[in-house]
Amino acid sequence: MKISNCFIMNKKIVLIICLLGVLSTGFANKTISNDGLSILASHENVTDKSASIAASIEGHFLTIVFLENLGHVEVEITTAAGVHVDADQTDTPSGRQYYISATGDYVVTFTLPNGDEYYGEFTVTD
Repeated sequence: MKISNCFIMNKKIVLIICLLGVLSTGFANKTISNDGLSILASHENVTDKSASIAASIEGHFLTIVFLENLGHVEVEITTAAGVHVDADQTDTPSGRQYYISATGDYVVTFTLPNGDEYYGEFTVTD
């Protein structure tokens, strides 16, 4: 009985370690939380710049701050279904604020001069 209990316990420990490894790899792979709005890289980048983009949503206002010079960045806001809401181009470092009039789920996409894309998903509620 003791041997089977040890075997079961070891299986549980190995399973927990494996799950933690998978979760930590997923979170370490391009996820940076910025005031509740996570900025993710659309693909693997040589140098991840997601930590250089801070974004937050408060009410209907989306605030974006570029913390370092990333060059001329294109910003596009769409609904979760892909309907265009707003687009802008800005030199960095800088900050911008956008007013999102309707409630719902949205995606903001940042395209850097080298073609690297980053995005964040957010919800506007009343």
